[in-house]
Amino acid sequence: MSHYQEPAMKTKVSVLIALIGLALAAAILLWKPAAAPVDAAADHAEDDGIIAMSPQQIQSAGIVIAKAGSASMGNVIQLPGEVRFNDDLTAHIVPRMPGVAESVSADLGQRVKKGQVLAVISSTLLADLRSASLAAQKRLTLAQTTYQREHKLWQDKISAEQDYLQAQTALREAEIEAQTTRAKLAALGAADSDGPLNRYILRAPFDGEVVEKHIALGEAVKEDANVFLLSDLSSVWIELAVTPRDLETVRVGASMTITSPATHSTATGKVSYVGNLLGEQTRSAKVRVVIANPDQAWRPGLFVNASMTQGERQVPVAVAAEAVREVEGKSVVYVQVAQGFRAQPVKTGSSDGKLTEIVDGLSAGTAYAAAGSFLLKAEQGKDGASHEH
Repeated sequence: MSHYQEPAMKTKVSVLIALIGLALAAAILLWKPAAAPVDAAADHAEDDGIIAMSPQQIQSAGIVIAKAGSASMGNVIQLPGEVRFNDDLTAHIVPRMPGVAESVSADLGQRVKKGQVLAVISSTLLADLRSASLAAQKRLTLAQTTYQREHKLWQDKISAEQDYLQAQTALREAEIEAQTTRAKLAALGAADSDGPLNRYILRAPFDGEVVEKHIALGEAVKEDANVFLLSDLSSVWIELAVTPRDLETVRVGASMTITSPATHSTATGKVSYVGNLLGEQTRSAKVRVVIANPDQAWRPGLFVNASMTQGERQVPVAVAAEAVREVEGKSVVYVQVAQGFRAQPVKTGSSDGKLTEIVDGLSAGTAYAAAGSFLLKAEQGKDGASHEH
């Protein structure tokens, strides 16, 4: 090979190496790793909102499968209501005479016993009444002594009958005056004097709780001031608004189930009063239900729902009441599918506590989770959270 051909060969080799390098670089840039194999069934389940569960998982979770179908349900009446104080066990404590608060021993929310001192009031009016009562008692004692003496003198023919009759009249007048002053004190609840004549003691009339307090140390109070509100909260009233359509069904003595949407508490009580008058604005009558409140979970002012069952009716599609769950503001029933369960939106009708009527969204014969649906709701929430990330 001549020395003229060597540079040409070198140039060709360099070009060839450069082309190979460019090809490799392009292959590296365009290369993508092979996608991981996808479980088509699982991907399809996620897209359809299916909660995948095997038969073994369903059994171990304690989920009970049932079929929707026609059922005989109680005709349930639903009524809105509110918790109220039991007025038969509630007292407004008033002084019944003007004065100044000398001491206040009861606090707001305190549990008190019958006869316990709530407050002490200093009253000049009470001092005058007690002074008048004491004077009347003294005059009565004197009149009794005078009468006994004149009666003996008249019997012994020593004094005239007129003196005896005058002493008898004075005794009767003293008795009337003493009884009148005692009656005035008794009407004010201050018949007995505890220490100074102006000392008036406010006591609890029964066991209860101080739910309102409107008195402070040194404060001047009027005779009609509501200084304490005391209530025994061991039982409360449920006040319901009943339309004329349901008044024929709601009777005194009927049993009502009370539920609280806020606390999910449930109680049973009896109807104690059905009003005869309809409100001008609400066009409904007041109905009162008395329920026990041992743990004070039913607080006055709490809004509740009341229901009662009257007769029975046949519905085409019904499911177990606990099978219906709220998901994103919608009622759903978890129906069984091949891969597990799917949340099926439904429109519900009435419920008697055991069964719930399905008006739309579910056909008779559909298999669903009758028990354990709360587990499926929790699992659905986990899946939704994982999809968001």
